[in-house]
Amino acid sequence: MNARRGEVRVFVAVGANLGDRERAFDFALARFAASAGVRVVRRSTWIETEPVGGPVGQPRFLNGVVELGTTLDVRAFFALLQAIEFQAGRDRSRSVRHGPRELDLDLLLFGDLEIDEPDLTVPHPRMGEREFVLGPLAELEPDLARSRRRLSSRVDAR
Repeated sequence: MNARRGEVRVFVAVGANLGDRERAFDFALARFAASAGVRVVRRSTWIETEPVGGPVGQPRFLNGVVELGTTLDVRAFFALLQAIEFQAGRDRSRSVRHGPRELDLDLLLFGDLEIDEPDLTVPHPRMGEREFVLGPLAELEPDLARSRRRLSSRVDAR
C-alpha cells in the first residue's frame, strides 16, 4: 500500500493489557480516523501475548500494528498518539515502565525519517527485538519486518 500524495506512511504498534482491550483499540482507530491529516490505511490481526519486562503477574497483552497515512509532521503526530493514550485512560506521569496499561501507542516508523532525541526515537529502537511487533508488522509489510529483524540482529552481534 502506498501513501497518497503528500502523505507520509506511518506504522504504529498498539498494545493494551487493562480493561476492554479491543474496545481500546477501536477507540484508537476511531480517534485516528477522526483526526485531521490522518488516514487509517489498514491494521494487522490483533494477537494476545505475554508481557515483556515490567512487573510480574500483569495481565496478557493484546497487540497489533496499524498503518496510517498522515500529512502531520512527526512532532504533531507524536503528540496525537500521546493525547489518544491519555484519552483512553493512560497517565504516563503515573505509570510504571513496561507496566500494565489501558492503551499503548508506539511510533514504529514515520516514512524514512530517523530521529534520535531524548523523548522520541524513530524508527522505534526495540521494534526488531519484539516479536509482538514484528509479527503484526510482517502481516502488513513482510519485507519491512524482515529488514527490521536483520537490523536488530546486526546490532545484537556488536
